[in-house]
Amino acid sequence: MAPAVKIDELHPFPVKDQLAGVDFCVTSNPSWAEAIIMGFQHYLVMLGTTVIISTIITPLMGGGNREKAEVMNTILFVAGLNTLLQTLFGSRLPVVMGPSYTFIIPTISICYSTRLDVYLDPHQRFKESMKAVQGAIIVSSFIQMIVGFFGFWRIFARFINPLAAAPLVILTGLGLYSHGFPQVAKCVEIGLPALILLIFLAEYLPHIMKSGRSIFVRFAVLMAILTTWAFAELLTVAGAYKNRPQNTQLSCRTDRSGLISGAPWLRIPYPTQWGRPTFNAGDSFAMMAAALVAIVETTGTLIAASRYGSATPVPPSVLSRGIGWLGIGTLIGGLFGTGNGVTALVENAGLLGLTRVGSRRVIQIAALFMLFFSVLGKFGAVLASIPLPIFAAAYCVLFAYVAGVGLSFLQFCNLNSFRTKFILGFSIFMGLSVPQYFNEYRLITGHGPVNSGATSFNNIVQVIFSSPATVVLMVAFFLECTHSYGQPGLHRDGGRVWWAKFRVYEQDTRSEEFYALPWNLNRFFPSF
Repeated sequence: MAPAVKIDELHPFPVKDQLAGVDFCVTSNPSWAEAIIMGFQHYLVMLGTTVIISTIITPLMGGGNREKAEVMNTILFVAGLNTLLQTLFGSRLPVVMGPSYTFIIPTISICYSTRLDVYLDPHQRFKESMKAVQGAIIVSSFIQMIVGFFGFWRIFARFINPLAAAPLVILTGLGLYSHGFPQVAKCVEIGLPALILLIFLAEYLPHIMKSGRSIFVRFAVLMAILTTWAFAELLTVAGAYKNRPQNTQLSCRTDRSGLISGAPWLRIPYPTQWGRPTFNAGDSFAMMAAALVAIVETTGTLIAASRYGSATPVPPSVLSRGIGWLGIGTLIGGLFGTGNGVTALVENAGLLGLTRVGSRRVIQIAALFMLFFSVLGKFGAVLASIPLPIFAAAYCVLFAYVAGVGLSFLQFCNLNSFRTKFILGFSIFMGLSVPQYFNEYRLITGHGPVNSGATSFNNIVQVIFSSPATVVLMVAFFLECTHSYGQPGLHRDGGRVWWAKFRVYEQDTRSEEFYALPWNLNRFFPSF
């Protein structure tokens, strides 16, 4: 029988600025073989979001399978460029920059615009719709560059403490719940096995195995996706879905994406490939709102990635620099014609936690895979034909990892404080409840709760309040700044004292290790 633990031996777990137990931090690297395989795994994980978004927006513009494949390859190409730029010159954190769900609402609004009804040819309508979306995205990118490079986000970020950051990161992960199990259930016979297999490989098998544990931890997602993809291929070839409903076939079959037939063998995306962008003030205002929401969601992902990369809390100046480069990425996307904006992908931040590898080099290798498969369209289309419920199974775990790291920031807060309990609980509740109301209202009525004569204003409100991360940050930040203002001990309760030394770049010596620009560029572009 184990000896009883004495009362005085029970102590709270110590607070840690950097996450312990990470195998490779931001600046350390696994072997080249492991790094290449994990880079491919990161590419595979972001592919699901790329396929989903291109599948949603392209038919609305009037495009078919060929246009969908070209849009997908353009998104991949731009994602590869932006990921390299962000990891080299932006935040320097191991984040994958990819397409954003936030920009879908203003994009759909543009596609349904009556001024495009004059184009009867589907291909011509696709090009005109894409050019209109490009113009709005280009304009919106300047908002992100101004907010980032002019230091406005640095000023705001200095007031974000752990009590506001925790719900932001939690809902950056949980806010995407509709892309998890609801999508798995669209083809439960392959989605559920993928989910169970992934959890077993990543969380249970490493504790059973006495040797080679790291292999299953680091490559669990890759093994689970490829295994269930092969299983789905067998079901497709065997005719299991021959007499099933059309929606089931689209979700389950491996030969219904239309990407393989529509993708070219070799094609390099280039700026203004669809024609010269067109500009409309109303479209631009709605897209600006999406750009602001992307800033908030990217901030949550950057904070999560810094934790899983075993880096120190992100200095506000580095966050602002990353947002500035987010704007450049959005501008590149607008010029190339992705039909979408840019954000830091949540699923790849979760993959850092699952693999315990936060290496920057791995993400840069993933960016090279994006560039490679975007140019060789047929090869990329083969991988993109993986049924989406398999990706959704992986997202169930990866989004949960991001939400989990958000909870870890509560170690800096006083959880015995009723003020802390209220701010945390109320902000998370409203961050889930308000977007649910806006989304349900739009689904039932076809428009948002705000239905004025100005479509652009309606879209602005809908975009902002449909984002759980944005709503939760507004509520948590407001309450943290105003609730019990002036009372003693608030800086300690909210965890501000723990992050005080990271608010100025040079105040902690470790900032240079994780966030310094390469090639001694800090001399010309200093952080504050």
